[in-house]
Amino acid sequence: MRLALICAATVACAIAQQPPPKQPPNQQQRDLKIEKIGDEPVPLPKGGIPRSYAVVVGISRYQKLPEKWQLQFAERDAQSIYTILISPEGGNFKQENVHVLTGAKATLAAVRHEIGDWLPSVAKDGDRVLIYFAGHGLVFQSKGYLAPFDVDLDNIGATGYPMEELGVTIGSKIQAKSKILLTDACHSGAISPDDTESLNGKLATLDKSLFSLTASRASERSFESPDLQGGHGVFTYYVVRGLGGEADTSPRDGIVTADELSEYVHTAVRKDTGGQQNPTSDRTNYDPQMFLAYVPANAPPPTAPAPALGGLVFESNMDDVEVFLDGNSVGTVSKGKPLGVPGLQPGEHTVKGVRMGYEPDGPRPELVYPGVESTVSFAIRIPRHRDKAATDLLDKGIQYYQKGFEQNYKKAADLFGQALKMDPAYSQAAYYLGLTYNALFDEDKAAEYYKKAIEIDPDYLEAHADYAGMLLDTGSVDEAIRQINTVLTRQPKHAVALTMLAQADRFKELYPQSIEAARQAVQIAPKSAEPHLWMADSLRLSGQYPAAETEYGDYLRLSDFNSKLAGQLNYYVLGSLFGLGKKKRAAEQDIWNDLRSLAYFGVCDCERKLNNFDSAIGYCVKALTYYEKDPFAHYALALSYLHKAVDGNETGDLDPALKHFQQVVAINPDMDEAKYARQNIANIEKALQAR
Repeated sequence: MRLALICAATVACAIAQQPPPKQPPNQQQRDLKIEKIGDEPVPLPKGGIPRSYAVVVGISRYQKLPEKWQLQFAERDAQSIYTILISPEGGNFKQENVHVLTGAKATLAAVRHEIGDWLPSVAKDGDRVLIYFAGHGLVFQSKGYLAPFDVDLDNIGATGYPMEELGVTIGSKIQAKSKILLTDACHSGAISPDDTESLNGKLATLDKSLFSLTASRASERSFESPDLQGGHGVFTYYVVRGLGGEADTSPRDGIVTADELSEYVHTAVRKDTGGQQNPTSDRTNYDPQMFLAYVPANAPPPTAPAPALGGLVFESNMDDVEVFLDGNSVGTVSKGKPLGVPGLQPGEHTVKGVRMGYEPDGPRPELVYPGVESTVSFAIRIPRHRDKAATDLLDKGIQYYQKGFEQNYKKAADLFGQALKMDPAYSQAAYYLGLTYNALFDEDKAAEYYKKAIEIDPDYLEAHADYAGMLLDTGSVDEAIRQINTVLTRQPKHAVALTMLAQADRFKELYPQSIEAARQAVQIAPKSAEPHLWMADSLRLSGQYPAAETEYGDYLRLSDFNSKLAGQLNYYVLGSLFGLGKKKRAAEQDIWNDLRSLAYFGVCDCERKLNNFDSAIGYCVKALTYYEKDPFAHYALALSYLHKAVDGNETGDLDPALKHFQQVVAINPDMDEAKYARQNIANIEKALQAR
């Protein structure tokens, strides 16, 4: 009860900084909506998580030992092991399957009963069994003993728990595929390597193995330190951190294996103690890939799928217009006789329509969407007057621009600058200078040349639209809206401009207007993913959670393009969606993962607001597999775990709640959520210590 009251007060404090959510309409539709999301939020490791049992023993104060032999932190160590074992981001043991003996409860009779009677009675083939001991280890007449609470130094043989007996029990009595022995004792190394080899020799079948990780070599001490999160044994401290995900390195796949934990703990403890303590394990006696813990947030996200091919259909207001696609002639188009070019990779392509005696229409960028045939209209009207040398410079500059990377952008900018100097009325040269300087992160020069292109040609819609995108990226929302409105005044069905308007209105907290603009964009370009993202976000922020989840699901299904295309379609998205000040471009960073992280976070937040905490946890974990440094996903995930701990008395959820609150503070200590995270951290730590 004490735990529930502490955590309940903490949750109330954490949520108080958010406005009360509106009651979502039509909650009965949620089953249909969830089904539309389409995939499992958190896939389990291959083969699933085995049925698992554990006995955890920790003794700090001994009944019959002198004061100088008493320990400080062994019982806290046992509680930490218990917490990480039952954590859904750790051992994944069921709470009722982990028996804990601490202090006066850890008598010789109790230890013998739990290890020698209970474990053999419940564990079966294919199961996982773990035994943890923190306390004193003794050597008497060349034999090793673990010291229970009632050990008597004058009669160690009769009052200590013989390691030989432990070996017989593990090797012969306990039936399980995976057997794990973790010992943090002064002479724990006495169990290994000789005794471990003896134990493993008694295993019945080849598919069963014992992973024995001990705190130190036989001749070494096992250290405690008050500086490790309030006091822990050094060995156990790093075992817990390793099982919580820090050992998951080779590869980082969400699964902590025996080999990974052994390597991590040995390296960390040796470094922390200056080489005075060396944890031991004999890797010849266990399966190095033995499953120990599952941390789904560490699991790698799926790679972006190969995009479906798209196409362009060209039409013209004049006959005999030659069509150039990415600098290559692909045929001619005449009035009333369009030219189709299928099988194009999604992404940005450069198009140009050329007719002898007239100024060309283009070059200009056009986007090819996955699985979509888009129409490109050429308008040939102005008799030729532009210097061919200037157009040649522009064409050459575009070739460099399309290659990406800083050195190519700089070459492109130089060529575009020469073209504009040669012909000061060359609006396309000014426009491409704007694009290029934007790619070089020089927004001041980019704005200068976007404005120059618009000054030369006020009807240059591409210049207005791309300038608006850059303004959104830098947070100049009001000026972006002015540019967007210019585009929509001249072309009301401009899908990209409507999408940007939805984004801008969302930033201004004009959620109904954002939703309406996004809906119009979807009607015009039904296979475009991004309008669904802005519609979903505005629906979520206005309390319409089921409808928001449907739109997030549509976004996730439609964004089946590769990372390069994601950047080209959404380069302005990440500037201020959550006020993080992130600023990325397709030429510099792969943002496909970030965008999917935003969508999965949105679903998580909706599920959390609907009190579906298990589902919320799954989606927030998936968001973090795409972008692990998102403090908002960590915060929502931590709150979901904390609600579960309070509502269902699931103490195993306190450990991941604590971890994710700590992540919020580590990532951004100055954000509002970090203040509430700190309060939650303090209360959870008190609750864990009092358990």
